[in-house]
Amino acid sequence: MKFIPSQILYFTRSRTTKRNVKLLFKFLLALTMLVVIYSVLFHFIMLFEEKEFSWITGFYWTLTVMSTLGFGILFLLVMLPFTFIQFFYAPWLEAQSRAKTPRELPEGTTGHVILTSFDPITINLVEKLKKYDYEYAIIATDFQRALELYDLNFKVVVGDLGDPETYKRLRIQNAAMLVANNDDMTNTNISFTVREVSEKVPVVTNADADDSIDILQLAGSTYVFQFMKMLGESLARRTLGMSMGANVIGRFDQLLIAEAPAMRTPLEGKTLIQSNLREKTGVTVVGLWERGRFKMPQPQTRIDSTTVLVLAGSAEQLEKYDEVFSIYRVYHTADAPVLILGGGRVGHAAAQILEERQIVYKVVEKNPKFIQNNKYIQGNAADLDILSQAGIREASSVIITTHDDSMNIYLTIYCRQLRSDIQIISRANLDGNISKLHRAGADIVMAHASMGANTIINLLKPNKILMFAEGLNIFRASVHSSLAGKTLAESQIRKQTGCSVIAIGRENKLNINPEPSILLGEHDEMVLIGTSDAEKRLMEIYQ
Repeated sequence: MKFIPSQILYFTRSRTTKRNVKLLFKFLLALTMLVVIYSVLFHFIMLFEEKEFSWITGFYWTLTVMSTLGFGILFLLVMLPFTFIQFFYAPWLEAQSRAKTPRELPEGTTGHVILTSFDPITINLVEKLKKYDYEYAIIATDFQRALELYDLNFKVVVGDLGDPETYKRLRIQNAAMLVANNDDMTNTNISFTVREVSEKVPVVTNADADDSIDILQLAGSTYVFQFMKMLGESLARRTLGMSMGANVIGRFDQLLIAEAPAMRTPLEGKTLIQSNLREKTGVTVVGLWERGRFKMPQPQTRIDSTTVLVLAGSAEQLEKYDEVFSIYRVYHTADAPVLILGGGRVGHAAAQILEERQIVYKVVEKNPKFIQNNKYIQGNAADLDILSQAGIREASSVIITTHDDSMNIYLTIYCRQLRSDIQIISRANLDGNISKLHRAGADIVMAHASMGANTIINLLKPNKILMFAEGLNIFRASVHSSLAGKTLAESQIRKQTGCSVIAIGRENKLNINPEPSILLGEHDEMVLIGTSDAEKRLMEIYQ
């Protein structure tokens, strides 16, 4: 019902529609006149035969004759349906469709996010925007594409990416952000066009080529990222040869969040209480990743070779952790190569990081145009001879970087069968395949879509929330009045909500990893870590 006024408005404003309605009216008028003439003729014939019938009977006779004889079939059964569909029904359906896909946002729209492409990052970002009550609009450049997105329950607006009027209709002056994740030339055009309309709106763009970064900034981009390169670097930093200590993945003021694989460290086989991590280093284990599943730490939680510890602490505390545990990884992995399967943008970025850290690596790439140097081996990664030549038997880690998730799953299973003890790190293009890759045997899986969406969300809510993994957030929350005066242990926040308090802000000072005996003040601010569901429970309990 809500679309009917806009349907009628479009239907009556269109010049084509007006012309079609006039033609349809003329045809119906001619058809009516034909029926009337034959009805009158019927009465004259009946009077000549000295018979009398009503006008209704005359019309009935005319319609019956027209529907059974050739001339009538042409008018009633061919031309009338065709004319009605062509000149009225089809335009009305188009009006319905266009009403579903508007060309502008309502006046007064503010604080919204404008998206200029539809890809895995956009899908992931939309879910996060909904969670934090941000309005959004996806620009579709053609009407058919807009209809497809509308049928998928996305909020879409039809417009030309290079037309300033498009962004005026999308209320760009009041928008919270515009995200351009197209090709480099299109992103440059979008940034430059947006700056004609608004100088203040933050514009986030993605750059495929290194040379495009400066151009995008000159065109008006506020933030320029290289999501593929970021993914490759993140994959490389999680290898055993690279991750000789705590790998910082997020920063929240002075508080640092880091990941540390437990594989081939003295932590393997111990419980958290046996590890004495807090006593030895000062860091707090705020979570554990077990093949893609996040677990809240408990004293009796066992640390296995597949466990990745999520640590919270200051820079000094993480340095202490490195001093205590990094020596073990150096001893075990210094001479073992890292194997990269796929030499595209992600694989190349991973190789560059390993090259900078002087870590031995080999890249297997099928396409000859991606071969960079003698550390690249041309061939199929599914070929055992090629993998043996690359060093699969000696490698400490293997990074799988192809853009095809099915191939990544296949290679993960294959490498796990060849080496049960090797560390497997894989790229996922779609979030839905993360669990599949873990079941296939991957120790660490990183999704391109999640990384990009998390980066953008963190820009929207600076110092309020930090997303550093899919479904895992760091966020601020004021101490509820019911908790004031209680110790952290007495509050039982972790037990009730699943969130862990990793810092307490008081008088512009941040107490990192507070003791359980600390008293919570009414004006204190807590920094917590937890899954999205745990954050939701905390907000519901302490609304």
